[in-house]
Amino acid sequence: MKRIAILGPGTFTEESAHYFLGNAEHEYVSLKTIEDVFLSTVSGKTDLSVIPIENTFEGSVRLHIDWLVNEMELLIQAEWDYPISVNLLGKRIPGESAEEMYARIRKIYSHHVTPAQCREFVKEHLPHAEFELVGSNGEAARLVKELGTSDIAAIGPLAAGGMYGLDTLAGNIHDHQNNFTRFVIVGAEPPELKPNDYWKTTVVVTLPEDFPGALHQVLSAFSWRRINLSKIESRPTKKKLGTYYFYIDIEASMDSVLLPAAIEEIRALGCLVRILGCYPSYSYEQA
Repeated sequence: MKRIAILGPGTFTEESAHYFLGNAEHEYVSLKTIEDVFLSTVSGKTDLSVIPIENTFEGSVRLHIDWLVNEMELLIQAEWDYPISVNLLGKRIPGESAEEMYARIRKIYSHHVTPAQCREFVKEHLPHAEFELVGSNGEAARLVKELGTSDIAAIGPLAAGGMYGLDTLAGNIHDHQNNFTRFVIVGAEPPELKPNDYWKTTVVVTLPEDFPGALHQVLSAFSWRRINLSKIESRPTKKKLGTYYFYIDIEASMDSVLLPAAIEEIRALGCLVRILGCYPSYSYEQA
């Protein structure tokens, strides 16, 4: 039985993990912050960690990518997409109107990623409210329950409201209905997964400093072989001002003939190439 670290309880990460991995043959370990989730697997206390890494509308969760690249020696073993439904949670007062309810809310507890997904709703209904960011949306719901005052609310999944006895003050408050988050599971060995023909490889490429046009050469190594890149993103190396690495998602497996050859060509240019994982990629399937 594999021990799997998740941000939780009462979080989108927890929902997503149960959807993708199920309950059989796994023991879930709920931790308060994503850093704790990462570190539990690095230290060997858990076998795998589930990490949110990208959202449809906000793009990459850059902090999590930076930890994966700079701080943690963990391999991506799989990725999947999961729909996110953002809700306003709190205590409803019988007989009050929606306008009265919004007016009394002065503080909203939330995970740092979530407010960007419901900007328009907050701007329209809660422009006077301040955000207090906490380790997870489950923690946000717990605090609202624990503090018990009528001037606070949380943003999170319906499961968090049910867990802590909160009412759904407003449902599906995210600005766009096609709101998905991509999750990865990282660790030394993969869990048991259903077969999948669509694989990706994620690499980090650091260019040599004294090679003008190196990025063009890197991209050419993929393009002339007709290898598709689904993502390329630059991030600071945190070692020297103005130096960057490139985080690249490649729609190919290392088991193919072409991709290893492309990587060797890139290394021959003097680039540093680190493979973060070769893994199956799953789309969301509604039950």
